[in-house]
Amino acid sequence: MPDISGRTGVVALLGSPVEHSLSPAIHNCSFRQLGIDAVYVVAEATEQTAGEAIAGARALGLLGLNVTMPCKRAVMDHLDGLSPAAELMGAVNTISVEDGALIGHNTDGAGMLRSVAEAGFDVAGQKITVIGTGGAGSAVFTQAALDGAGEISVFKAREAGFDAMEERIEVLADRSGSSLGLYRLSDSDRLEREISESLVVIDATRVGMAPLANQSNVRGEWLRPGQAVVDAVYHPLETKLLRVTAQAGATPIDGLGMLLWQAAIAEEIWFGRTMPVGFVREQVFSSI
Repeated sequence: MPDISGRTGVVALLGSPVEHSLSPAIHNCSFRQLGIDAVYVVAEATEQTAGEAIAGARALGLLGLNVTMPCKRAVMDHLDGLSPAAELMGAVNTISVEDGALIGHNTDGAGMLRSVAEAGFDVAGQKITVIGTGGAGSAVFTQAALDGAGEISVFKAREAGFDAMEERIEVLADRSGSSLGLYRLSDSDRLEREISESLVVIDATRVGMAPLANQSNVRGEWLRPGQAVVDAVYHPLETKLLRVTAQAGATPIDGLGMLLWQAAIAEEIWFGRTMPVGFVREQVFSSI
């Protein structure tokens, strides 16, 4: 990134809390390497202030936005359009500016699956299991269906909203041609069966983070060599889930890959440029 001048553009992350986000380090490193005259900053926003934040971004002429919790759904009503994937996911994490219009996208699912592909696993035509139906989980199973996964088993942690999520999954199955099933996370017998049959298992819940750092939704005896198991959590970097995965001989994949690749896809959307992923990984993640 050149020295900041009167021509330097701004990209911002909206959410709360955001002060510990790695996104500024990732994007500003990439901007410098690519010579993009822009700076990436963070801005606190909540569900209640999301609309005001979007209006401020319009007024200030920001080049683009990222959105994190708790604003991924709240911003949707304040945008001019949505990508087909974001509409199906019901959540936005990236906003582009196209001829003055703000368009919502979701790169979380694609970022997760690029991380999985980087480890040598292709979900096309395969059976996968996704634990969690929040913003990240919904993005992952939706993108997997759009990318041609053969069978997707989704587990929801909370009873609230189960019927509505089941309807969303039925719509996704109709549109994508993938076979999807929604189950309760409390059904441990079903969870064990679906995981044991899956090539890729993705946990998109908060289990593994404090205060749940000593917990895992998956037991080691359910896993086997030849599987990939992904934890969307990246703090701590090695969760209990990833430890039991390694002990079982399966391939553990941490959440940093998803974070990095969703950022790379966002830059493709904003600028049409390819992030130097290897360079950014080395520069930003080497000290983590």
